[in-house]
Amino acid sequence: MQIYRDLIRGDFETYIAEVQDYFRCLDEERARAFSEAREVSEDYGRFIDAIE
Repeated sequence: MQIYRDLIRGDFETYIAEVQDYFRCLDEERARAFSEAREVSEDYGRFIDAIE
């Protein structure tokens, strides 16, 4: 049983680490997309101001 316990524990720890990496990646991409959207909105605002 010890062998299986250690194997299952290792697999679980790997799974949790990979899930955390995935969520970290999502958070980084969300932050990047929000930053890009803010920049585009600011550019759009300057464009509208320039043509009015």
